[in-house]
Amino acid sequence: MRLVLLGPPGAGKGTQAKEVSAHLGVPAISTGDIFRANVSGGTELGRAAQKFMDAGEYVPDSVTNAMVRDRLGEPDCVPGFLLDGYPRTVAQVAELDQMLAERGQRLDAVIELEADTEEVVRRLLARGADEGRSDDSEDVIRRRLAVFDEQTAPLAKLYADAGLLSRVNGLGPVGEVTARVIAALPEV
Repeated sequence: MRLVLLGPPGAGKGTQAKEVSAHLGVPAISTGDIFRANVSGGTELGRAAQKFMDAGEYVPDSVTNAMVRDRLGEPDCVPGFLLDGYPRTVAQVAELDQMLAERGQRLDAVIELEADTEEVVRRLLARGADEGRSDDSEDVIRRRLAVFDEQTAPLAKLYADAGLLSRVNGLGPVGEVTARVIAALPEV
C-alpha cells in the first residue's frame, strides 16, 4: 500500500506512521526524521534545513523532493510506503504524482489526522521540553501551524476531490487512533 499521512504538526503523524507502517509491513518515510538526521550529522543539507526549521518554515521543495525521490527508489519501498510529512504543498503533490507515475504507481490512500489546535500546541511544547528540540518553542509551533493552514491544508481538498482522502480523529490513546486509521484504509 502507498499511503500519505496528513495533519498539523503535533497531530500524532509520527506515532501513527510507526504503528500503521508496522501493521502494513511497509516503511514509514518521515521527511522530519531525514531533516533532523542531517542536522545532527552536521551535513550541508542539515545546515540549510536547520535555519528553515528553527524559523518554523518548510525546507525548500527542491531539497525535499530530491530526498523523497531517492528514498522511494530504495528496494524496501517496492511493496509500498507510508509518507509522513510529505507532500506539504500543492507543488509537492504534483511532484509525488510524477515520481509515482514514472514507476507505474499511484497512491492508494491519504489519511488526514485531525487534532484541536490548543492540544497540538500542548503536545509540541511537552515534546520540545522532553527532547530539547529547538523547533518546538511556542512561537515557532504557532508559526508552523499557520504555515500548515496556508500551505498544507489545501492538499486535503485535492486528495478529497481525487477520492483518496479519509479524515480520522487524531486524539485519544495511540491504539485507538491506530485502529481508526487502519479502519479508514481501503482494501488493496
